[in-house]
Amino acid sequence: MPISRIRLCIVSAILLSMKILHSSTGSVVAFVPVDQCRKTSETIYFGKNHDKYRASRKIPLSISFGSGNQAKSSTATLPRDVKEAVSNCRQATQQALQNRLSRMDIEFPVGTKFGVEKTPAASKTKKSASDALGDGGPTQAILDRSNRELARLFVEMFQPVGGENIVVAFVEEDLADAAKQKWKGDAGASSRILAMNRSKAKKKAAKKTTKAKGFAAKLAAEVGDDNEDKPSGPFQLPPKTEVALFVAPGPKELVVIDKICQEVGMGTLVVLLNARLDKITNFGSESAAKLFQQEFEPVFSLAAAPQEEAPSCLLYRAYPGDWVLARKPKVGQPKTILTQATKPSREECQKAYDALEVGDLEKNMEDFVDNVAGWFR
Repeated sequence: MPISRIRLCIVSAILLSMKILHSSTGSVVAFVPVDQCRKTSETIYFGKNHDKYRASRKIPLSISFGSGNQAKSSTATLPRDVKEAVSNCRQATQQALQNRLSRMDIEFPVGTKFGVEKTPAASKTKKSASDALGDGGPTQAILDRSNRELARLFVEMFQPVGGENIVVAFVEEDLADAAKQKWKGDAGASSRILAMNRSKAKKKAAKKTTKAKGFAAKLAAEVGDDNEDKPSGPFQLPPKTEVALFVAPGPKELVVIDKICQEVGMGTLVVLLNARLDKITNFGSESAAKLFQQEFEPVFSLAAAPQEEAPSCLLYRAYPGDWVLARKPKVGQPKTILTQATKPSREECQKAYDALEVGDLEKNMEDFVDNVAGWFR
């Protein structure tokens, strides 16, 4: 059964007809007819029909990305900062919904700070090198927060279908619990938050002595096997799920997602958030490899290119645009060195990089880590 026409029409119509797109990061993007826009560097094109709408930014952005070629659409122009990246991601997702795609892959830079969760004032003065994505890289807490913030943005995006029809699946229970705590009382985060691996043992505050327990009950209590409020068996989506967001799933979780996709069919929208599929070498089966490598559409991707073949480069794509291989020098704007319809292979990245003339001084000044969140600083 294809995706519900009614639900997709509701989501697409609301997203397309909004006069103002206000993300939780604080970016404001106004959608206006093309005849009311001026052709300036502050204009963002989106979608296939560039002659119908443009997005005009209301907040000036401090970091300039891209080659500055205004003839190209934003789908082939690198975002200038996190706010614009989120905006481009929303537009790409909207276009994918209009084209009735039900398997989407979304990838943002490792440890991206979306600014959704407010940082306590006391901790703002204690920024470590790792917190700034410098030496040592981002901590696990930063990675978890980044993934949770991305999930929060997508939950808000799909609120028109109803929170009871949106499932956000985290890998572990502690990650799901953190989201429940952070999103509690937030109307824009209405959803069903679940954990794919429900094996976390919760210690009981006190032992119950009012009722004698047999050996099996005592053993279950000892290992934390209390199934009163937990579903048993492999992870499954609740009935009537229309949007399933899987947050940073690993190889083990992808095996489960493969089975879920077979069970729910194309009637359920399945979105992978920061699955890092290109880092996975074994999907478990040929059918799973085909699903994740061919059937899941990379709707939005901004990540480091293979660094051995293309040092200091990243790969970017916003559906339905082309893939872009770009290089960020230590000083100056990123330079697009390759644009093509398919994702560049390692060999194609190396060939494009080798054809690029890089000065010795520029090479000596570079210091690129294996994530691109630093591009947004």
